[in-house]
Amino acid sequence: MQNLAAATAAAAAASAALLLAVPALAGDRVGDPAFQTRSPVLAQNGMAATAQPLATQAALDILKAGGSAVDAAIAANAVLGLVEPVGNGIGGDLFALVWDPKTKALAGLDASGFAPAGTDVAAIRRRNTSGTIGPAGLDSVTVPGAVAGWDALHRKYGKLPFATLLQPAIRLAREGFPVSPVIARQWATNLARFEERKSAIARFDLATQLYAPAGRAPGAGEIFRNPDLADTLEIVGRDGAAGFYSGFTAAAIDTHMRSVGGSMRAGDLAAMQAEWVAPISAPYRGHVVWQMPPATQGVATLQILRMVERFDVKSMGFGSADHVHLMVEAKKLAFADRAKFIADPRLVPVPVKGLLSDAYTAERAALIRMDKANPDTMPAGDPGERSDTTYLATADRDGMMVSLIQSNYRGMGSGIVAARPGGKTLGFMFQNRGAQFSLDPAAANVIAPMKRPFHTIIPGFVTRDGDAWAALGVMGGSMQPQGQAQVIVNMIDFGMDVQQAGDAPRFRHSGGADPGDGVEAPALFLESQISIATRAELQQRGHVLKSTRDDVGGYQAIRRDPVNRVYWGGSDMRKDGQAAGF
Repeated sequence: MQNLAAATAAAAAASAALLLAVPALAGDRVGDPAFQTRSPVLAQNGMAATAQPLATQAALDILKAGGSAVDAAIAANAVLGLVEPVGNGIGGDLFALVWDPKTKALAGLDASGFAPAGTDVAAIRRRNTSGTIGPAGLDSVTVPGAVAGWDALHRKYGKLPFATLLQPAIRLAREGFPVSPVIARQWATNLARFEERKSAIARFDLATQLYAPAGRAPGAGEIFRNPDLADTLEIVGRDGAAGFYSGFTAAAIDTHMRSVGGSMRAGDLAAMQAEWVAPISAPYRGHVVWQMPPATQGVATLQILRMVERFDVKSMGFGSADHVHLMVEAKKLAFADRAKFIADPRLVPVPVKGLLSDAYTAERAALIRMDKANPDTMPAGDPGERSDTTYLATADRDGMMVSLIQSNYRGMGSGIVAARPGGKTLGFMFQNRGAQFSLDPAAANVIAPMKRPFHTIIPGFVTRDGDAWAALGVMGGSMQPQGQAQVIVNMIDFGMDVQQAGDAPRFRHSGGADPGDGVEAPALFLESQISIATRAELQQRGHVLKSTRDDVGGYQAIRRDPVNRVYWGGSDMRKDGQAAGF
């Protein structure tokens, strides 16, 4: 009996210790990983995965009406600009990767704007005494590219009339919609930050008039309307890109910018053109991973994966110290090159082929020590060549798939909202992408008139055996390359489905050089379900763990099963989003 009592006591103690070691979870899914929140969505005829359910439903309505995956993506993006203004809108830029099932090829669209022709670089340096361009105010504004992107996408791949695609957003803008919880929190946070920086924001009253009509950010469940945006979208729906970059809208922007001392003019808007470009790619364990070329940071994702491929990640086990350490060390090396080389390739030679070559990848991977963390600020290599955001994915019954990302950059953008005659606004905020420029005259990414800044936003795509396999994206500035690499490793190395890959705990390394001269404190953030043992081992190897929470981005993805002709959709539990199909 004494032995039984001792054994019972020991078992109780072990059980108590286990409870302390295991994070509290909402529930258990038998047969699935503990971190998985729900099943992936499966459908045959069409799929959409976005950061807000109203946008997903708009995309499905377009697909059911006979629209292409591109039509659905445009409709969803227009709705997101209304219901998720904390991450995107027609004042921002856009990038897209489109899989064309007819040609079995991937096309890339760069719809990013540039610094206005009248940009006074010397004056910007005088105003920004900290050495970096602030995220609020006129200095951070660049020409918006999103509407040019919609127009180019529709001209090449659209089936339904352009005006039809904007109707869901126009209707919701006029009738109103309930603000969702995560977006409501971000909305309040962004308005508070704007309030702190309002002295730098010309006509800040217009921003509050538009986004805080009750004197504060709308709360979760409150109805928000934006009839000013509906008016602008109706013009765009009728006239296409010309409805934004010329005529009434362009004239209103020109007049407003002149009145507040901004440098953007009607001529800058007229010069905005979206550009079809060849995506860049790299192999990864029998798959091919695709990214947009510079000036985006997509090459960093490919560099991380090329280095990681040289190690047996699967045998390390998901969430182990070896797994996390390897991914972080590869990120440090890729980001050192990102800071040195990535800029507008029209004006600066970017050595993409060298950065992704076998020889250079081997050289950089050899710097990774599995027993010890390298310095958080690693030096860039020499490849030898001299030559806040929303993401969505859509797919249609014909096999077309779209990976699209769109952003106002940090938070809601610059704080600059343009007035129009009659006391109204144009219904959107201009991006602050110009804050990503460097002020260092020797930097590749130094600000200059008509130059595009380094871009953080990157849509991702994966093919296998010459066919589409997955459209995916992870939002969140510098989190995007490391986040994409993590979910791709989750799917390919650890065999996770499209929902598990996004629900799995992520980690974010900050610190090191930045193309815009920004400085992040060196630290490694681990989500709560990464074990105590892993944390202890990482600290022993020299990693500095971050004690406060950090943003690991939002994730959406669609994976295609070509054998059964089925789409698998996943949507991040960390956001308000939804994957749905039919």
